[in-house]
Amino acid sequence: MKTLQVKDVVLSESEFRKISDLVYNHCGINLHDGKKELVRARLAKRLRQGNFRTFPQYIKHVMKDNTGTEFSLLIDSISTNLTSFFREGQHFEFLREKFLPQVLERKRKNRDFRMRAWSAGCSSGEEPYSIAITLLEAIAGQGRWDVKVLATDISMSMLETARTGIYNKERIGPVPLLQRNKYLMLRHQQGQKIFEVSNSLRDAVIFKYLNLQQNWPITGPLDFIFCRNVMIYFDKSTQQHLIGRFWDLLDSGGILFTGHSESLTGIKHKFSYIQPTIYMKA
Repeated sequence: MKTLQVKDVVLSESEFRKISDLVYNHCGINLHDGKKELVRARLAKRLRQGNFRTFPQYIKHVMKDNTGTEFSLLIDSISTNLTSFFREGQHFEFLREKFLPQVLERKRKNRDFRMRAWSAGCSSGEEPYSIAITLLEAIAGQGRWDVKVLATDISMSMLETARTGIYNKERIGPVPLLQRNKYLMLRHQQGQKIFEVSNSLRDAVIFKYLNLQQNWPITGPLDFIFCRNVMIYFDKSTQQHLIGRFWDLLDSGGILFTGHSESLTGIKHKFSYIQPTIYMKA
């Protein structure tokens, strides 16, 4: 039998619509018409890997898989899981220099030694580990604090990578040397240098599967939320609903960080603008 080639797979308009509706109804990702060729090319690879001959055959398989595994792989295929340690550095600078010193001082006065953050769309883990490093550095030498970073994603494969907490030398490049030596342990694997996150980071980060369009088993209040380069996949109504739910979870004075290509312009919300991509629950 002739091997199925990605370039040979045809995606009809009705099939694209069916996939778009399936994805939107399940997790809110908006696949507009301009995404048709991207969807065709990326899902054609899934067809080839699973020995499916047509998109209807593949769609039927996705819908019959009650484990959700194949749907997670579908989402992986059409999403761009681009991340890095300390990505969009102005956010971590804001945390270090402005937000955390004020919050920690206020909490100490109130005898509240609890810090809670959420990385909503954590991908392969670099973001929540970067948040944890920033928090642990901020409380160093200040006694015992209860620090937890919730890290969630809809991709099961990305969560597995994140939980493993192992990165190559290129991936940990943005981590400053002092923090690298403190929080990333050098290992050797098959003759290659790899870096494994320390136990202190593992203890601070909790990884969970979460579809942002479904129920959130999360109790607040949270001190800050990172939801970066996630809302670009949603339409305005979905974004607005999401922003309202973030508002409800944040503590007074809590911060929402969005991605550099995301803005709350055109969305009804209660947040106060601090600087681009940084908003406060006043």
